[in-house]
Amino acid sequence: MPENRAGTPGNDTATTPARSHAVRAFDLRTIIGTLMGIYGIVLLVMGLVVGDDALDKSDGMNVNLVTGIVMLVVAGVFLLWVRLRPLMVPDDASGADAADDAHVE
Repeated sequence: MPENRAGTPGNDTATTPARSHAVRAFDLRTIIGTLMGIYGIVLLVMGLVVGDDALDKSDGMNVNLVTGIVMLVVAGVFLLWVRLRPLMVPDDASGADAADDAHVE
């Protein structure tokens, strides 16, 4: 009797490992990271072209520049997180079953 191995025809489905794929486009971390990056770039540019009147309002601190840099760092952390720990969804999963086991530790 031939031995069952994963990947051979006529294999028992209980011994075949479940296939899964990474989902990045609709991952909430990707959306948050992208939006924070866009807002960070806008604030960074606004901080670089600030006038003296805006610095006087904030006691000499360039708030837009500092906030833009912090937002870019946070956006980088979110996007790095997505890259290092992708959301894995089984190929044959549907609906609520996929949501329960979506994140692989």
